[in-house]
Amino acid sequence: MTDTALKITGYSLVSPLGVGIKDTLNALQSSQSGLRRFDYTDAKLDTWIGRVDNIEDQCLSDDLKHFDCRNNRLAQMGLTADKFANQVKQLKLRYGPERIGVFMGTSTSGIRQTELAYKDQDPATHKLPESFLYQYTHNVFSVADFTRQFLGLQGPAISISTACSSSAKVFASASRYIRAGLCDAAIVGGVDSLCLTTLFGFKSLDVVSNDLCRPWDTNRRGINIGEAAGYALLEKYEQSDSNIAVFGYGESSDAYHMSTPHPQGLGASLAMNRALACANMEASQIDYVNLHGTATLANDSAEDQAVTNVVGKNTLCSSTKGWTGHTLGAAGITEAIIACLSIENNFVPASLNTQQLDPTLCANIPLQNQEMKVDFVISNSFGFGGNNCSLIIGRC
Repeated sequence: MTDTALKITGYSLVSPLGVGIKDTLNALQSSQSGLRRFDYTDAKLDTWIGRVDNIEDQCLSDDLKHFDCRNNRLAQMGLTADKFANQVKQLKLRYGPERIGVFMGTSTSGIRQTELAYKDQDPATHKLPESFLYQYTHNVFSVADFTRQFLGLQGPAISISTACSSSAKVFASASRYIRAGLCDAAIVGGVDSLCLTTLFGFKSLDVVSNDLCRPWDTNRRGINIGEAAGYALLEKYEQSDSNIAVFGYGESSDAYHMSTPHPQGLGASLAMNRALACANMEASQIDYVNLHGTATLANDSAEDQAVTNVVGKNTLCSSTKGWTGHTLGAAGITEAIIACLSIENNFVPASLNTQQLDPTLCANIPLQNQEMKVDFVISNSFGFGGNNCSLIIGRC
């Protein structure tokens, strides 16, 4: 056991699959996707998205009204799902509010609120509405600040924004803070919500598919964008009786290109190998790899080379973005929680929507759910600019 291992003592997830772990597990086990044809605002975009229902109906309490935006409403749904906030209350009794850190990942944060502000700007002066509060909505720290205040915590709080690896890297940061003695436990998570900047931005890169997301498929056309909010409680290994832990993490930055991974997946390989070294494990111990698996030509090809180089061609690998869409800054936490569900319920989710595997790719991709004992999972999250993070989550 390495000193980086931390028990995962609770978690919650809100995604296109539903509100809470029960909805998530039911959807996964019944192969029911959360993707739908584009129905977000009256914008015209030919694609599928993963949208969370009823965000618009969320109301923040009076003392947190200044945080009101789509992203923080989604965060509140995650905090109240699965009785997560109640679990944090118990954690506060054990450690004290000043000894619990908050580590949040996001990429777009509350940018939708800024879009609405510009839509309502004064046509003569171009001034934005006085009701627009950048610090508490669009600002990247907003979701960490909101989470800390909602839960009544006083420990360290940071936001990490490294594109699609953001809410995987929070596990690594929390581990370092706890080992340094800056806190005794941590709330880690990620929240990203739909906005037109993201949707049309990825469209301009020609990576938004007008079809369902099909990772590793010979006819894959790109991503479907989704939104999600996920949270997990992390405690020192010896102080909890939980049967799930994050055993190691690996980070790298290949800096090959602003939006394209290294074609041989060198940065991805480095992240996975560093995670194995951090956990003091061999690749042969890994039962399942939850792929980053965006369903773009370049990303799937690069990750395929990386994964097969590290764990070989027999280990089961799948992308769960066919269920949720690519939730960007929330992808890391979403897929880490799916890894926990895989371990606790002994199954490997299929690569949903994938129909005909690309013959040029070599990873072992199941097209149907596999019932099997799962002890250790590598969960991959790779972001723009080569910001890579791999987590090893396993059974204690």
